[in-house]
Amino acid sequence: MPLVNTSWLEENLDKIKIVDCSWHMPQILRNSFNEYKNKHIKNTIFFDLDKNSKKDTDLPHMLPDVKSWEDIVSNMGIKNDDQIVIYDNSDVISSCRCWYNFIYFGHNPELVHVLDGGLKKWIEEDRATTSDIIKIIPSNYTVHEKKELVKNMNQINKNVLENKFNVIDARSLERFKGNVTEPRKGLRSGSIKNSFCLPFSELINQDHTFISREKIHEKFKSMGCEVGKNIVFTCGSGVTASVLALAYSLIDNKYMPTIYDGSWSEYGKN
Repeated sequence: MPLVNTSWLEENLDKIKIVDCSWHMPQILRNSFNEYKNKHIKNTIFFDLDKNSKKDTDLPHMLPDVKSWEDIVSNMGIKNDDQIVIYDNSDVISSCRCWYNFIYFGHNPELVHVLDGGLKKWIEEDRATTSDIIKIIPSNYTVHEKKELVKNMNQINKNVLENKFNVIDARSLERFKGNVTEPRKGLRSGSIKNSFCLPFSELINQDHTFISREKIHEKFKSMGCEVGKNIVFTCGSGVTASVLALAYSLIDNKYMPTIYDGSWSEYGKN
């Protein structure tokens, strides 16, 4: 069950590890960490998506190396057998990217969840928040990397010729078609050849919950791509691609989230 609801989380606050992975697009002038310090769910640990990504690259949100991830998670006090719930207070449902990272680095998928509706729904339901920062006791987290869950640009280009998997883009249709300028400087407009477009926003309700499984299935079928074929998700920087990956896992419980990590931030340079 990749998703848990607010009632379940409220009943299990003291039994699990809770992570705030709020992140905003660069042009959105919001500071996630300051917002976390001001208001969050009890026992929540903050996860900085920018800081906890690969350092020696100009590409945003690339997966860090194994040692770095072990240090990151150990310093969060999370153990390998911990049950984790991740939430966000972001319009791009950034918690899904943290969910993907944990699965990529080998945390049991059955133990990693996203809060459906995030902090937005939690607050709208008048559930308790706090400004108290949890005291973290470091752990000794170990990684079991699943390299098959990430694709690089060479693999994407090879697939344009071989068509071994479908590439589905989570950006808006306007960006996918190249009708608007990309929000990141230095990128051309457009999309990967032969890829499909399913804007992540079409899978999210106004209260930030996911639409029903039936509607998710209809969305994937409506694109004209074969549901059940190997699927790789892409977007601008690997964040909203993870939203599609989680949504797809709701209708295919055997699916393991697979992302083109560089996404258009890399592909749009060339």
